[in-house]
Amino acid sequence: MFTFTELCELIRVVSESKVGGVEIEKDGERIRVDGVPAAPAPEARLSAPLLAPHLAAALPAATGTVAAGEARLGAEPSAEDDGLSFVTSPIVGTFYVAPSPDAEAYVKIGDFVTKGQVLCIVEAMKLMNEIEADISGQLVRRFPENAQPVEFGERLFAIRPS
Repeated sequence: MFTFTELCELIRVVSESKVGGVEIEKDGERIRVDGVPAAPAPEARLSAPLLAPHLAAALPAATGTVAAGEARLGAEPSAEDDGLSFVTSPIVGTFYVAPSPDAEAYVKIGDFVTKGQVLCIVEAMKLMNEIEADISGQLVRRFPENAQPVEFGERLFAIRPS
């Protein structure tokens, strides 16, 4: 029979060694101590591609498009960014320019938008989240395409404040 001290020691060894478990037999008595496998460490990335690698590779290099994810976090601001305000996605989801497929887009490039005006929708888990302008000004650029996945903090629009 196992003593309390032996059981405690066995449990300590299993938990410290991070093994899946151990089974020991002593004097015809068998005991199994299951360990908890360590959760896999999250992969550290500055950005994650939105397209599967085989799809991203199919994009023509000559189009001048930046691979998905590279234009997001950690991207160097360009001279064109001076003075612009960027509306970013507050959540991970799917970007939509209009409230429904057959509806007119909320805004178009060149439109003057006011603070609080709905610019687009980001759908997350079947919830439609209206994204509003945080300042008034002229809409100069839209970054994602309609129905494209977007990530938290990804730029959606550029507005030149008025």
